[in-house]
Amino acid sequence: MPWEPIKLNSGHYMPSIAFGTWKTGNGQGPVDQVKQALGSGYNHIDTAQAYKNEEETGVALKETGLSRSDVFVTTKYSGTNGLDIPTSIKNSLSNLGLSDVDLYLVHAPRLAVPDIPTCWAQMEKVQDDGLAKSIGISNFGVKDMETLVASARIKPTVNQILLHPYVYERQKPILEYAAKNGIIIEAYSALIPITKSPGGPLDKPLNEIAAKFGATTEQILMAWTKAKGAVVVTSSSKKTRLQGYIAAGDITLSSEDIATIDAAGALGEEK
Repeated sequence: MPWEPIKLNSGHYMPSIAFGTWKTGNGQGPVDQVKQALGSGYNHIDTAQAYKNEEETGVALKETGLSRSDVFVTTKYSGTNGLDIPTSIKNSLSNLGLSDVDLYLVHAPRLAVPDIPTCWAQMEKVQDDGLAKSIGISNFGVKDMETLVASARIKPTVNQILLHPYVYERQKPILEYAAKNGIIIEAYSALIPITKSPGGPLDKPLNEIAAKFGATTEQILMAWTKAKGAVVVTSSSKKTRLQGYIAAGDITLSSEDIATIDAAGALGEEK
């Protein structure tokens, strides 16, 4: 599959497309959706303390019968119920039914209390203690990353951020800083130009490029995100869509295609 694993600065490899449980809800729904994703070619599941479905994710992992090494599991410290990092990671592992996660993220810089260096030292201990193979961040801006890297003993492996063509210009400094520091970007909400902001400047070029490849506009946005060097975190309750997102890894956009999407994205830039 062309969604090749990406080597993290921790030495571990991460699948470059993930199924995210952000909007899957609670109860049987997320159990079924995670199992469906695992049966559709996804081997990276992204959840978080704040999503309140780590337990359901754990049930799905158990019911699939897959071995631990077959699935890359990410969860996040979200500061839920005011709990600290040492307590939160243990709760998350208990919910997931795992002895460790592959990746543990600080969900947002505002959660780094009393400050980023102190918070990150606690994250480093999570890795030292073998509770997470790799550690990283989410929604951190350049200044946040600079503060973290200046004090870090272990560099963050990833920064998971909002990324799609309508916010690309705004987010580009984060991508550039991450690239210089060996930090992989994970992109969430890559499909917003279609799902939440249709009728904008991207519609025409996305449709034209999709027609050229015999693909959907969703697949073109996935291919664009991949072309930016980002890992894609996506979700759908529909198996056909999940399979389509996997197939998008086969699409290689030309530099002209990418430039066209960039330019249209800039015209509809979200302020």
